[in-house]
Amino acid sequence: MTARERVIRTLNHEIPDRVPIDLGGNQTGIHKNAYRALVKHLGITDEVRIMDAVQQLAQPCEAVLQRFHVDTRYVAAGAAASWKGGIVKARRDGRNWEDLTDEFGIRWSMPEDAPYYMDITLHPLADATLAEVKDHPWPKGDDPSRFAGLRERALTLKRETPYAVVSGISGVVYEICWYLRGLEQWLCDLMGNPEFCEAMLDQTLKFWLDWFRLFLDEVGDVVDVIMIGDDLAGQTGPLFNPAIYRRIVKPRHKRLVQYIRSRTRAKIWYHTCGACMDFIPELIDNGIDILNPVQVSARNMDPLELKRRFGRQLAFWGGGVDTQHVLPRGTPQEIAAQVRHNVQALMPGGGYVFNNVHNIQGEVPPENVVALFDTAYECGFYD
Repeated sequence: MTARERVIRTLNHEIPDRVPIDLGGNQTGIHKNAYRALVKHLGITDEVRIMDAVQQLAQPCEAVLQRFHVDTRYVAAGAAASWKGGIVKARRDGRNWEDLTDEFGIRWSMPEDAPYYMDITLHPLADATLAEVKDHPWPKGDDPSRFAGLRERALTLKRETPYAVVSGISGVVYEICWYLRGLEQWLCDLMGNPEFCEAMLDQTLKFWLDWFRLFLDEVGDVVDVIMIGDDLAGQTGPLFNPAIYRRIVKPRHKRLVQYIRSRTRAKIWYHTCGACMDFIPELIDNGIDILNPVQVSARNMDPLELKRRFGRQLAFWGGGVDTQHVLPRGTPQEIAAQVRHNVQALMPGGGYVFNNVHNIQGEVPPENVVALFDTAYECGFYD
């Protein structure tokens, strides 16, 4: 069975030869520090290439992916050619910073003395009025330059490799709004100014509908999995009232998902961290096929219960180990034990792709990364 066949059978809730394994996406990646230590530990020579500047994720080389039996390969669109991106050096508050201003005008920054991640240091619509939202220079989702060479790259993966073709993250309808506004102000807006929120959500939805129209023209017949997502939950529960989600956010989510479903046979992968149990029925109703990252350390996210309640309707992608506590601080033996438990909970009947839970963070020892993936491979075979 090829890797692509293995993934497709799994996502169709059929039983493959073994559980597919994933590494290398925007939510299933590895921090540059952990990657640097990992390749040294494995005796693999590879220069660290950053594939996600905000999260400081490394692009895993083919030798690493093959060493861990990874069944996926990623292909992503780019930014518009008119966007003058790139890292800009700045000095603020007595520190040197690396700044990156994205196409929406959001500034992401990383201090040079603690180069771990980029955080938002400028919310361009923090003080905006409703009229100013409409006048904001929103980027064009359907700028053709975003997709230059995309079909050729995707077809190369499809025709010349055995791997499942997965898109980069997209469809971030909700989170971009609070990136623009600031999280505290946005949550206040949800409670007291829903008209403002709907105006912003309509702008981000338009961007992604325009984006997907061209993306699906290019590779809707090539990709196997399309990744979309917005974080809706935190460690102990929803980040905001699910009733507000149903009234304000869900109609936009559902419209996007249904548009994608109308244009491709690819499976739709939805990302939300946290204790998202309350949202799962809504996400299923929207039309998604896959839930990621399955944060097993969050409240009410027990993998056995998730599989029991939703395993016939959803495939689970992630959930391999507690990445907050066990993966960075546990022993390889402790990691292996938790991986075996979670894989055995989620794999019955298909519908499970292995990854840890979100990205492998910078402090994770290489021995623990090896235990993570080697155990998943060893215990993931079906009878």
